[in-house]
Amino acid sequence: MARRSLLLLLLGLLAAPGLGDPGPLEDVVIDRYYIPKICAREVQMGDFIRYHYNGTFQDGKKFDSSYDRGATVAGVVGVGRLITGMDRGLQGMCVNERRHLIVPPHLGYGSIGVAGMIPPDTTLYFDVIMLDIWNKEDKLQITTLHKPERCNRTVENSDFVRYHYNGTLLDGTHFDSSYSKDSTYDTYVGTGWLIKGMDEGLLGMCAGEKRRIIIPPFLAYGEKGYGTVIPPQASLVFDVLLVDLHNPKDGISLEHLEVPASCKRKAVTGDFVRYHYNGTLMDGTLFDSSYSRNHTYDTYIGKGYVIPGMDQGLQGVCFGEKRRIVVPPHLGYGENGAGNKIPGSAVLIFDIHVIDFHNPLDSVEIETLSRPEGCNVTTQDRDYVRYHYNCSLLDGTKLFSSHDYNHPQEATLGTSKVIDGLNTGLLNMCVGEKRVIVIPPHLGHGENGARGVPGSAVLRFEVELLSREEGVPEGYLFIWHGDPPANLYEDMDLNKDGEIPPEEFSTFIKAQLTEGKGRLMPSSDAETVITDMFQNQDRNQDGKITAEELKLKSDEDQERIHEEL
Repeated sequence: MARRSLLLLLLGLLAAPGLGDPGPLEDVVIDRYYIPKICAREVQMGDFIRYHYNGTFQDGKKFDSSYDRGATVAGVVGVGRLITGMDRGLQGMCVNERRHLIVPPHLGYGSIGVAGMIPPDTTLYFDVIMLDIWNKEDKLQITTLHKPERCNRTVENSDFVRYHYNGTLLDGTHFDSSYSKDSTYDTYVGTGWLIKGMDEGLLGMCAGEKRRIIIPPFLAYGEKGYGTVIPPQASLVFDVLLVDLHNPKDGISLEHLEVPASCKRKAVTGDFVRYHYNGTLMDGTLFDSSYSRNHTYDTYIGKGYVIPGMDQGLQGVCFGEKRRIVVPPHLGYGENGAGNKIPGSAVLIFDIHVIDFHNPLDSVEIETLSRPEGCNVTTQDRDYVRYHYNCSLLDGTKLFSSHDYNHPQEATLGTSKVIDGLNTGLLNMCVGEKRVIVIPPHLGHGENGARGVPGSAVLRFEVELLSREEGVPEGYLFIWHGDPPANLYEDMDLNKDGEIPPEEFSTFIKAQLTEGKGRLMPSSDAETVITDMFQNQDRNQDGKITAEELKLKSDEDQERIHEEL
């Protein structure tokens, strides 16, 4: 900054215009009455400058003003295009610096003057503000204001970018802003759609990066300027925030955030996938989330039910996998965007967590964990079984467990007492055997789910078979767990009148059920089953059961059982 003091000549003789004659001057007198705190550059010989000025005589009379013409003055310092006093007085100035200059006649227009404007041998007074400085040797000036920690890709030529900007002249005069339009500026880089300086200044930027780009006029709008907002030969300053970038040739980008150690199966076209996701723009703005709805997003993949980028990005996922899928706009929502949250030409980032998937053609998967040696008797349809189980989703979410009730689950196989997939999984088991049974939703609780079970959920059962009782042929409604009473009719005839009406029959059967001495087949609607049982025993349909009817029916049943077994 030593240059600032070099031109402070005869400063003590300087007076405001019209306040007296400073006397004969040998050189220009400079009063730097305003110097900005930041001075990135000072005027030197050969620099191109833009400035405003007022020119007056000693008495304060104005002889010229750039303000009156409504245009700044532009020119090169030190090449004889300015009067010598101005050439000297402008050197060392900073942008936005203000100076008073007193130019003696021999450094101004001398003994000739300017006809009709400046008399011969006149001392001139100038009030100058410097607005712009540049040189033909200048290059683009780039300052990184902020750079994100993650940067997987930077801008290259032919990329399509979306960015926000504030545009000012070098002196801070605002000329344009994308923020005021509430929309990013969207364009291709390196294809001639931008001024050269911006084409160069955007290269190498990361999404989310902030830069200050200072562009000399010959890389901007040059001698012509632009409209009324950018003067000719103006340096431009852009504060840029890159929102996102992509290339029309881009495919999706995958990042495997968490892959399960075991992956027995990967999703393919035609599978139905349930997954959670957060959807953001490249600058981190959240536009959608399944978590906020507390419900997975459920869809077929590879069939056009979701945007092409997601159709591709879900291929090959494992149960429980977490992925980041980056979708370029031509595989997302394109130039038009979607709603008021996804702008046109926006790159989308989906962080997904796959809960489960299945195919409509899937069958039950059975994995035997342990099986007793020497087992040659296994469960069949119509068998009565008791078993413990833990039921969960494929992501490990616990749903139900028989251990929570301190007693095992009981069911008669083949009588629609359990979901189809579990019934299949319980067949051909040995007592003491342990299995894992994976059940697709069409063999479980279907699209609608059940209480505590999401729709279209794949279920995982850990099962241990505790006991089985051999079943009886179809058509039998009551099964004794042990031998029936020796005097069944007498026990059933509660009032001992030799007849058993429906009320006595129902009371007796319900008592056996309560005491655990027998079970109904099926057992879902006890009243209906008991009514059917009574009607089967009441052979002459007179509304009561006699001892003979009970014995005859029992004999027939025993004979049928032996035949069918």
